[in-house]
Amino acid sequence: MSVSPESLDATLRARGMRATPQRRAVLCALDELGHATPEQLEEHLRAHPADDVPAANLSTVYRTLELLEELGLVSHTHLNHTAPTYQVAAHADHFHLVCRGCGRLTETDLEPARALAAAIEAEHGFTADLAHLSLHGWCADCREANRAAERLHHHD
Repeated sequence: MSVSPESLDATLRARGMRATPQRRAVLCALDELGHATPEQLEEHLRAHPADDVPAANLSTVYRTLELLEELGLVSHTHLNHTAPTYQVAAHADHFHLVCRGCGRLTETDLEPARALAAAIEAEHGFTADLAHLSLHGWCADCREANRAAERLHHHD
């Protein structure tokens, strides 16, 4: 796991809070799934109940994610027009390419985005938050399918 239960306990204790079974379960589920919306986390927790964890409802998942993000243990990004998608913060060393055609999500190295962010900061004094970066466009397969469809349409 990217964030151990012990580090979660220590982080929460430092803030005068407890690592409840629900908090541990949400963080573990997020680590297992890699990326997940609160709804996907709730479904995962219902499908994989732990003996010591009461069933988590959606509002508990949202509150837990907000707390874990405030503590710097998880981060979120907006990959589409629905709920934010969360990930364990230690796993946030990439950005996301989201295909508008098929919805495919691809993780890619953050280095090119860092160069872009540095250029923007130098020119505008604006510091970009790369932890929330996602680029929307067309994957190679959908782009090729669109080209093929255009070729067929132009030959009619």
